[in-house]
Amino acid sequence: MSETVLVSPAQPARAGELHTRGGRGGVYVFDPAAMAWQDAGKAGVAQKVVRRDGERGWFLGLIGMEPMVRSGLHQHQGVATSYFVDGGLTDYQGAIRTGEVGINLKGATHDAITYARTLFVARLQGPVTYPPQDGPLHALHAGARHAVLVNPDPEVPPDINVALDALAPTPTGLDGVERRMVFDYAGTGDAHRMVQLSIRPQAHVPRLRATDHVELWVRGGLLEVDGRIVHAGCFVVIEPGAEFALASPFGALLLGWAEGALEWVEPPAAPAELFGFD
Repeated sequence: MSETVLVSPAQPARAGELHTRGGRGGVYVFDPAAMAWQDAGKAGVAQKVVRRDGERGWFLGLIGMEPMVRSGLHQHQGVATSYFVDGGLTDYQGAIRTGEVGINLKGATHDAITYARTLFVARLQGPVTYPPQDGPLHALHAGARHAVLVNPDPEVPPDINVALDALAPTPTGLDGVERRMVFDYAGTGDAHRMVQLSIRPQAHVPRLRATDHVELWVRGGLLEVDGRIVHAGCFVVIEPGAEFALASPFGALLLGWAEGALEWVEPPAAPAELFGFD
């Protein structure tokens, strides 16, 4: 894997290049349409990878699964969030479907199956363990490893399923920009946020500075990052220390993860907060 070169403003990643955490000040655009599907080592599973760290179990990208494919029994050792673009998964709690976000907390233990062709945006923040008797490891989950599994909280459901578009929008303080809080990471030990942002046509977000990692996935419309058009389906990776501005000439809908509060470089006229940090 080649080393990522830091560039700013937003630049496209080179074809076939994965993002490696550790840099500062870069803003990168990844277009899955230009990325090849990668074999995950499990029949019926393929991935388009933006970043993957097998040692830490970190992952960001798209996962595609054919019908009647099982994940296999596994336990999450860190938070995982998934947005289902199409299809769904079913485990003992029930089904998660198109248009929903699934949240797996640390300790979530389950086996999920697809009954239809499925595509989802996946973001993992920790390894996943499989029982040794499950057979050879595969790359459906980054950082997969073998361990004897015991469900630490059998009374706790393995999934928090959120109907994304049913969430009530709240103002961000910016004209034409609304936020839906998907997950505030309460109780996880991390001061992170996952949100959906709706940007009205011709609205803009003044210049910000990321204090920690920020990642975006454009669900619909056209996003403008420092003047560069980023279309639906693309990922934007923003490193700590990077400055950036957002706008949309014709409207945009995006999912965003922020691992720390953002600082205004160009403060808006009224108090505003994009990701809902206090």
